[in-house]
Amino acid sequence: MNTQYLDVNGGRIAYDEQGPADGELVLCLHGLGDTRRTHRLLVPLLTAAGYRVVTTDMRGCGESSAEFADYTPEAVGADALALLRHLGRPAILIGHSYTGASVVWLASEAPELVRGVVLLDSFVRDAKMNPVMSLAAKLVARSATLWTMYYKTLYPVRKPADFDAYVAALKASLRQPGHLAALTAMMSGSRADTAARLPEVTCPALVVMGTKDSDFPDPAAEARWIADGLGGPARVEMIDGAGHYPMADTPDATAAVITAFLKEV
Repeated sequence: MNTQYLDVNGGRIAYDEQGPADGELVLCLHGLGDTRRTHRLLVPLLTAAGYRVVTTDMRGCGESSAEFADYTPEAVGADALALLRHLGRPAILIGHSYTGASVVWLASEAPELVRGVVLLDSFVRDAKMNPVMSLAAKLVARSATLWTMYYKTLYPVRKPADFDAYVAALKASLRQPGHLAALTAMMSGSRADTAARLPEVTCPALVVMGTKDSDFPDPAAEARWIADGLGGPARVEMIDGAGHYPMADTPDATAAVITAFLKEV
């Protein structure tokens, strides 16, 4: 990856661009406690289909700085908005997990810059957790070792060939100064405001969910709830056997449904 940097309010974010320069722009955002490399197996499939793909590290993650005061989905969405303005053209947004809420915010805040959205195993509303699970989540977010142990459980059926090396790199990233604090801040934040903006998203949308995503009690029901709440045309695609990271554990099937959607937008 050829890392570039963009100064934003409170710090700087890292990003890279791949694929033909004249290809339609796709901006990929990653999930909680991860880096932009989570899309490493999806990006080559999208660029091979002719798309210009940009991946970026969230504030407090990967190669982005970690001195920010705000780690809400709206703040992360504002970084993505600044990046789109810097790139100078509209894009189709892919938001995974935590950044699904950021994509909702951005698509409602600046619809002129968003041609379509893909919500990939996304949290767009606050999850209901019992007190014991809530405490466990807070403890996990304070340890790189515990987080990566939990991360491994999110691949219930298959793992990519580079999984062990990827998890080791992820643990090293989380041990950088400020990264666990950013993770903790994101874990404790609310998505209530972004959930309320779902009806304002009127561009075409694709909601993708792994059938074995253990982060949701009923992945299909959650996907349907999201699609029904959006204000524009939306459809649901379930990736059979995939967990919370279908772009990594089932990249070919995930790319197929995404590229089919991109061709229609």
